[in-house]
Amino acid sequence: MTLYGVGLGPGEADLVTVRGKEVLESTDVVYSPGRLSRTVALNHVDESKIGDLDFPMTKDEEKLRRAWKEAAAEIAPNARDGDVAFVTLGDPNVYSTFGHLRRTIDAFHPDVDLEIVPGVSAVTAFATAMGVEIEAGAGLSLREAAAGASPTGPDRMILFKVTDAPATHEGLVEGGYDVTYGRRLFMEQGETIITDDPETIDERDYYTLAYAEKEDLEVEQATAAFETETKDAGGRSAAAVEETDD
Repeated sequence: MTLYGVGLGPGEADLVTVRGKEVLESTDVVYSPGRLSRTVALNHVDESKIGDLDFPMTKDEEKLRRAWKEAAAEIAPNARDGDVAFVTLGDPNVYSTFGHLRRTIDAFHPDVDLEIVPGVSAVTAFATAMGVEIEAGAGLSLREAAAGASPTGPDRMILFKVTDAPATHEGLVEGGYDVTYGRRLFMEQGETIITDDPETIDERDYYTLAYAEKEDLEVEQATAAFETETKDAGGRSAAAVEETDD
């Protein structure tokens, strides 16, 4: 019998993986730590299978530890008798609440078998949503930017938890970055926004990220040469003209 940590993806119900959907449908109980993950899970299982857990909105570590111990005590007996799932948006191992549950289960209920089902993370989904290509050989750093933080250094960064976009933007621009912001990308709940204007998203929203790239970053891929080829009157590339005229 197993406790599955299931990544639901960025928020749209049809972006749950096939494996994730199969696990949700086969388990006896699906535990959800919040409203958004619950909403996505309900697209795949009946509400009668949902087990809600209560976590306080606090930074008090003692209260949080108590909440996780209570959650583990609720989940562990059911995971011994059958299969259960704990769902989380994104991937269970990337900026996820699941890590707290895993550590608590390991500490107090080590006999519970555990398996992780990866999900589509905002780390990768952002590139499609924002039209960004991370080409082969590129370096990309993952950082937090809560409360106006603006880390600098790497050529490219994805910044999570952008809760004060204007303050973060100021620091990044001073550090020589071009910045694009994405809010609630591939999420069914709330408005999706993609913008380079931090004032557009100046209100706090946990589900906001930024892509920052050094202004003077130059990347030349072999196939980029196709974009600069001259076109003949018929719209063909110079290479194609040469090929057909031989």
